[in-house]
Amino acid sequence: MQMSLSTLTESMSRSFTRRLSQLVALIFLTLLVSPACLSSQHPSWVSPWGPQGRAARARRQLHFRNEWASWSGWSVCSRTCGGGASVRTRTCITRNPVGGPCAGDPRQYKICNTKECPVGTMDFREMQCTAFNDRPLVAGNRYKWTTFHGGPNPCELSCLALGHNFYYNFGRVLDGTSCQKETGAICVNGRCLKPGCDLILGSEQQEDACMVCGGHNTTCLQHRSVYQDNGHGAAGPFGYNEVTMIPAGATHIRVTDNSNNYLALQDGRSQFVINGDWKISVPGEYSVAGTKLLYRRSSDNRESFEVPGPTQEDLHVMVLSTDKNSGIEYEYWLPPDRYALYHGRRSQLREPHHSASFTPWRPPTTTTTTTTTTTTRAPLATTRPYWVPAGGWPAQPPRQQPQPRLERDENRRNLLPRPSRGGHCGRCRKVRGRGERKRQYCQKDFVFRAKVLGKVYRGEETRYDVQIIHTYRNRFRLEHREFLWVPNVCDCPELDEGRQYVLMARRHINHEHTLNRILLEEDSYVQPYRPREDAQLRPLEELCSNRGDRPSPRRNG
Repeated sequence: MQMSLSTLTESMSRSFTRRLSQLVALIFLTLLVSPACLSSQHPSWVSPWGPQGRAARARRQLHFRNEWASWSGWSVCSRTCGGGASVRTRTCITRNPVGGPCAGDPRQYKICNTKECPVGTMDFREMQCTAFNDRPLVAGNRYKWTTFHGGPNPCELSCLALGHNFYYNFGRVLDGTSCQKETGAICVNGRCLKPGCDLILGSEQQEDACMVCGGHNTTCLQHRSVYQDNGHGAAGPFGYNEVTMIPAGATHIRVTDNSNNYLALQDGRSQFVINGDWKISVPGEYSVAGTKLLYRRSSDNRESFEVPGPTQEDLHVMVLSTDKNSGIEYEYWLPPDRYALYHGRRSQLREPHHSASFTPWRPPTTTTTTTTTTTTRAPLATTRPYWVPAGGWPAQPPRQQPQPRLERDENRRNLLPRPSRGGHCGRCRKVRGRGERKRQYCQKDFVFRAKVLGKVYRGEETRYDVQIIHTYRNRFRLEHREFLWVPNVCDCPELDEGRQYVLMARRHINHEHTLNRILLEEDSYVQPYRPREDAQLRPLEELCSNRGDRPSPRRNG
């Protein structure tokens, strides 16, 4: 009985051990398979130590990044004139202590009150030195102080003791003090900083060629040309010749020459700015057209001037010729609308080369001036036959596009209107007076000052070759050399070669739209140029908005 019980107990023990081993093996297999099962059934359950766990933790922390609060207002300027500094601050909002500090500067400085101080105002750095006059230093000595410019740090207040050969460093200068290390830079918080075009000190923002802060030269177009003169200009081999007219609104003007000649420049009133009246100007900075001109001339005859712009009036680039010219290079930038007006599709009013063989189907050639033009991008396309002021009168285009101005041929279609006097020439009509000047200024298409270079009779018409010196008002584009046509051979109006006149003329297109000319009628306002005449014309610019009234529907003669 005992043997039987012992055997039974042993058998049950072996069975239990075997079952237990099977259960352990089953649990082990389950544990091996369970991560994959759990992963497939519950994708959000990931190990915090694996890659997926780190990514999930980073995603959760995105909602708790540290970031800047809004900027505070600008502080009061440190100076009332001469260029001070103003500061604004911002705080870093800490949402995640382990996320690191906010990237960037908690302070930002800008330049302010840049207007010049009144004449006689003490220098700002000098004033800071004199503030320590008669204050006791080490050992109780007292001194009078003045500015010392040889200190190691331009943003430290180094002052020289008057009557002694030593200087003392009183610490940092006040914000807004010129650091004298770089032009336009000032000291702020002990650092020498230069403002960007956004006035922020230390900013790297710069104006592009279009005068847009931080721009990429996308709001204006560049015009580049080369002028070459073989000595047969209007003034001959010796004298002043016009190189080009640079329209108002131009920026980043640069003109260079490397010859024995001298560059010259006239403003919109035909007054010389540099190298005028046979007098050579000193290189340096000059004021012109609401901006500055920097004139340079070196010992190797290289000469240049630069105008940042934008200019507020037309500029006339001249050359005082004393020798053959190797080529005058000039470039400038214009807004797209101004570029289209002066350098877009060729105006129907232009005949720049004055060649008797010029026709619209063959490009003109000349030995006097060679011009090469390049642009940074294609000029704006336009379907207008001539320029229309923005917001001004809506010009009605002709039914057929007129041809460029041509030399008169023998085809009767191109004849100008017959003179009313027929073949008899009496006394020329004198057109003068304040009322006539005002009326024609507002009604005519062109008001300009010109020098008469030559005169030719063509059938019953007279053609004058003139050099445009200054334009007061023009509805259409003009070259610096033009032809004026008078519908008679009676020398009316009276124009003498070599003299300068103020002329008021109109545009003429014949009925067939094959002819397009500047017409100087018998009753056109013509006066010899005098400074007094110029002064009387200036007030009319605003009276007629310098654009003119709406054109009459009938523009043909």
